[in-house]
Amino acid sequence: MSEGFVVAVVGATGAVGECLLSILEERRFPIRRLVPLASERSRGIRLRFRGEDIPVQSLDEFDFSGVDIAFFSAGGAVSAVHAPRAAAAGAAVIDNTSHFRLDPDVPLVVPEVNADALASWRRKRIIANPNCSTAQLMVVLAPLHRAAGIERIQVATYQSVSGAGRSALEELGQQTAALLNFREIAPKRFPVQIAFNLIPHIDAFEDNGYTREEMKMVWESRKILSAPELRVSATCVRVPVFYGHSEAVAIETKRALSVREAREILARAPGVELVDEARDGGYPTPVTHASGKDPVFVGRLRQDLSHPRGLMLWVVADNIRKGAALNAVQIAEVLVKSYW
Repeated sequence: MSEGFVVAVVGATGAVGECLLSILEERRFPIRRLVPLASERSRGIRLRFRGEDIPVQSLDEFDFSGVDIAFFSAGGAVSAVHAPRAAAAGAAVIDNTSHFRLDPDVPLVVPEVNADALASWRRKRIIANPNCSTAQLMVVLAPLHRAAGIERIQVATYQSVSGAGRSALEELGQQTAALLNFREIAPKRFPVQIAFNLIPHIDAFEDNGYTREEMKMVWESRKILSAPELRVSATCVRVPVFYGHSEAVAIETKRALSVREAREILARAPGVELVDEARDGGYPTPVTHASGKDPVFVGRLRQDLSHPRGLMLWVVADNIRKGAALNAVQIAEVLVKSYW
């Protein structure tokens, strides 16, 4: 491998880990040595990277001394134990779980929005990647917030099963095949049938009646936009789509934004692709636009008929790619260029 950094990828055999490896290779991130890490049961599996077959090592036994950057995508419980261990050994940790996101000493970063937050990364040597639904929402709303000041966000998400991991992808596929062949199904990964169904329940329920996934969008949006008083409410729904999260968004701004001005702002916003034509197919969808792609797509811009300073939008992105893996790699790119 070329000269560069020693990079560890924790959870390298998972869906996000595999996507991380692919993006690191695609974007030619400067890596001198790659260390794929996973649980003991994955030890010895060989992963292809830049023409080499690299064996997966056991995370529990790994010494992070000498690692420059460690990407974590193996669940909050794993990050809680091993991310501080990696940071203490001198690595810059980029964590894809929710464990550190609300820690005031840990920057929560969407590079197109608040890359300057990385200036404080050395406090704990840990950087948090936001929830995938929050990440795509912020890429679109941040430029509108800078232009007109968002006072309120209401969002309904339509989240693909890939956000719940490989077992959820398998369950959707198996249930779909079974039902199309007139066989009965027994839900395992989800509390009820996911094939041909919608489930308005993602993560655990909180005391206020919202789910933790919904509250993540509230807490994380406020932190990323540095707007602690921002009013946010969310309804998060799991849908029978393999890849790509969609969001129906309503915002209220301090200064009225016309649809035309909003389109002009979004057309030049980094990381955003505008697909907004009032015709059949003139809008983004998870399958036709987002899946496997880098941008966050936005369309269906229109005035909110119920509010004089309201706008309605439709936002779509690949949750595994942009919502997790790409965002993490972009964080690393900014980190080594401006804050290393």
